[in-house]
Amino acid sequence: MTDLARLTDAMLHAARKAGAEAADALVVEGTSLSIDIRHGRLEQAERAEGIELGLRVLIGGRQACVSVSDTSDRTLADMAERAVAMAREAPVDPYAGLADPGQVARDWELAALDLADPSPEPGAKALEDTARAMEAAAMGVAGIRQVEASGSYSRRQMFLAATNGFSGGYARSSISASAVAFTGEGTAMERDWAGESRIYQSDMPSPESIGQLAAERALARVGARKPKTGTCNVLFDERVAQSLIGHLLAAINGASVARGSSWLLDAVGQQVLPRGLSLIENPHRPRISGSRPFDAEGLPTARRVIVENGVLTGWTLDLATGRKLGLPSTANAARGTTSAPSPATSNIDLTPGTATRKHLIGQMGTGLLVTSMIGSTINPTTGDYSRGAAGFWVEDGEITHAVNECTIAGNLREMLMNLIAANDARDHLGTRVPSLLVEGMTLAGA
Repeated sequence: MTDLARLTDAMLHAARKAGAEAADALVVEGTSLSIDIRHGRLEQAERAEGIELGLRVLIGGRQACVSVSDTSDRTLADMAERAVAMAREAPVDPYAGLADPGQVARDWELAALDLADPSPEPGAKALEDTARAMEAAAMGVAGIRQVEASGSYSRRQMFLAATNGFSGGYARSSISASAVAFTGEGTAMERDWAGESRIYQSDMPSPESIGQLAAERALARVGARKPKTGTCNVLFDERVAQSLIGHLLAAINGASVARGSSWLLDAVGQQVLPRGLSLIENPHRPRISGSRPFDAEGLPTARRVIVENGVLTGWTLDLATGRKLGLPSTANAARGTTSAPSPATSNIDLTPGTATRKHLIGQMGTGLLVTSMIGSTINPTTGDYSRGAAGFWVEDGEITHAVNECTIAGNLREMLMNLIAANDARDHLGTRVPSLLVEGMTLAGA
């Protein structure tokens, strides 16, 4: 038995001793390291190591969660007693509860998921070298005045156990590098960024390529101005297109549906995307950060078709929201050490189109190519959509100049039904969504 498994076992023992009818215990142990470079100088070097323990107890339909970061026997006993005392004062929730023993995952192939890089931790010097290489590459592009570069690494292990017999854990690693490049001065200053993240250090692209891309993107922003107010076609660049699909995923989340606050409340079995487009969740993709063998309630995860040929097939559920809606869990529970499970998706794929982004730019004729967005006003019950945007103006199928300080608006139900997908989704991302063209959106600018 590993140290983390022993800790969960000790927490469950303490919970039973304190009077809990059922309980689950989660332990997360991790190390993180980050380096920031600014103005050519090391601005921050930070390392963190720690362990978090979370205990959820259930008594008579009531539940409570308590978390600590001390692993002593005395603390675990106090934690269990406090959780039981809190649960006894909590309101009754008829839908709260652990999975039945027959539902939980019993075996899985962790090696097939390949979630943890066996290479040694890169160390502060290696991350600083990466950040400085990105900075040098960006500063080497004429017109760039300043660069902020960062490198980070993390490794976490988790273990989950419950009184229903479930027990399991896994490790996950991540390495990231990003650069923000600035050009111009005062009100004419523009910036853009580039970044990459992988599980394996050996899969990372070169820092020079990241720094150069950030510089090129920033220089392309020079001379940005407000577009004219009106109605136009909008192409969401691959960098931001996944936000549209994120709004759809939020609307079919069981928590929103159970509250009755979703703009897709009665949409199961209905067309929500154009025919030919499907939305698939696959939590078993190797070397992808969102992959997992089981969910936060110990249920085995599996590939799931969320939207098939444009038609919504169902909701994203954990046990509690499933019970409330009279449906089985879709094994989508997620949680931290401080809270009870709630529904969340993992790796998502939208069916790609056949056209390149360049082809869609030509197809849109005149309109807006959006590369970044700020702020968000989304009505959760109607799907009315409004977001600040910046990007590039397109005339006669050609990019003419950068634009900023504008707002795009529409209704998500209508927007999603009129999507045209490109073929430029990046394979290494957990959410693979290509650039998406939406026709006839409202644009507020000058």
